[in-house]
Amino acid sequence: MRKLNLCIDIDGTVTQPHDWLPRANRFFKMQVEEKDVKKYEIHEVLGIKKSAYEEFYNLFGKLLHRDAKIRTGVKEVISKLSLSHGIHFVTAREEKMRDVSIEWLKKHQIPMDTISLLGTCDKVDRARKLSCDIFIEDSLVNAEMLCRNGFPVLLLDCSYNKGALPVNIIRVNNWFQIEKIIEDTSLKSEQFQSAI
Repeated sequence: MRKLNLCIDIDGTVTQPHDWLPRANRFFKMQVEEKDVKKYEIHEVLGIKKSAYEEFYNLFGKLLHRDAKIRTGVKEVISKLSLSHGIHFVTAREEKMRDVSIEWLKKHQIPMDTISLLGTCDKVDRARKLSCDIFIEDSLVNAEMLCRNGFPVLLLDCSYNKGALPVNIIRVNNWFQIEKIIEDTSLKSEQFQSAI
């Protein structure tokens, strides 16, 4: 089996995708439900200005990240994958969220080789630097950007990432499916399409 460099997003990928919703509903006095979350950008879901959401995030971002629930199977699957593959977390979180991010990963006993807090959704350069073989993501826009630059993506199915996918993106329902795809293939990026 060939060792792969796995790049993994954090929010909505290893954490539950709607954990921000109860606190946002209270803060903005709304009643948005999970089924209403059809867009990735939270301010668009809430129908507010981006600056208003940024104010909310500045107040509660660390709490949201600290209290986030883990997706089913994450600990077991990443722990197993880490025995044979490189585990690199690549997130759009800003550098000021480094401590709370590492604290959360340690709390849930999730192994890693590196963590990159980019402060931007553009993950292509970091994927190149990490020699990424497969990227695991929940944002369709990010997945498409990575795909256009030659990176195969496993996209965790969410209410906000529906739609047709390019051939180099595979929609997955859970972490156990991710494990099966990675362990069954252990392929180079250019061979990924044949695994579909």
